Amino acid sequence: MQSYVLKANMQLKAVFVQNLRKHRKLKEISQMTLAEMCGTSTSYIGQIEIGNRFPSLDMIEKIAGALQIKPYLLFIDEPEAETTKKPLPARTDTIPNSVKEDLIKRLNVAIHRVVKQIK
Repeated sequence: MQSYVLKANMQLKAVFVQNLRKHRKLKEISQMTLAEMCGTSTSYIGQIEIGNRFPSLDMIEKIAGALQIKPYLLFIDEPEAETTKKPLPARTDTIPNSVKEDLIKRLNVAIHRVVKQIK
C-alpha cells in the first residue's frame, strides 16, 4: 500500500512540474520574473522545475496567481498530444465542414468533461 501512495505522490509532483513549466512558457515568463512575482528566488523556482523541491500550498497559490491560472490547473494530467496540437488557421472558411463538425463534437466533449469535474 505504501509504495502505491509514494508512486502516486511522485506522479503528482511530475505533473505539477510539467504544468508549471508549460504555463510559465505559455505566458512567456522567465524563471527570474516568476520568482520576483512570487517573492522568492530564481534558484528556488529552478529547483521546483527540475523536481528537487516542492512548493508549499501558499507558494502554489502565489505561482498560480503570477501565471493568472487557477491552482488546480497545475495538477491536471493532460496527455502531451493534447497540449501540442497545431493552432487552427486564422480563417475558418477554409476549413472543410467535416473538420468543423469534428471540432465542435470534440469541444462539446471537452466542455462536458470540465463541467463534470467541477460538479
